[in-house]
Amino acid sequence: MSDPIVILTEEPLGADDRLNIERLVDGADSTLLLLVPANTERHLLVDFLENLSMLDIAKAFRDLTASTPDPGTERAQAAETLAVSLEALSGLGSGVTGEVVEVRPVDALVAKVRDSGATQAVVITRPHAVADTFHTDWANKAQDQLGVPVLHLYAGSGFIGDS
Repeated sequence: MSDPIVILTEEPLGADDRLNIERLVDGADSTLLLLVPANTERHLLVDFLENLSMLDIAKAFRDLTASTPDPGTERAQAAETLAVSLEALSGLGSGVTGEVVEVRPVDALVAKVRDSGATQAVVITRPHAVADTFHTDWANKAQDQLGVPVLHLYAGSGFIGDS
């Protein structure tokens, strides 16, 4: 049996993401361990600047005036993301398991990699202009702590983040 691969995602995975993970597994019998954070720890100012940089001005101001998300709603959305993602990855490797994590996303990824003995980790996010530009994204943070390769993929695409 091959070493497990730990995957952290903030987005529901789809067909393009499955193809990317399938290429990574490359026929091996690796177990895939999927983590979905209940709280992505986004920051109001960073999100505002990010939306402006992506020229999504309406969303920037909508998010700026939105109320704080309810933790129960966030957890339900994370559970839905997990269910959709498990379905998208079903049949790959020697099986796919997953969980919604309540701790900080990078901390959860680091702990799962260490506990499972994984030698590979994958972070799947939507583009985050500020974090990606300044290398403060989840993949870079995890790689700094782990010392194992952390592949950064953008959800729904074949694009690789700069880790």
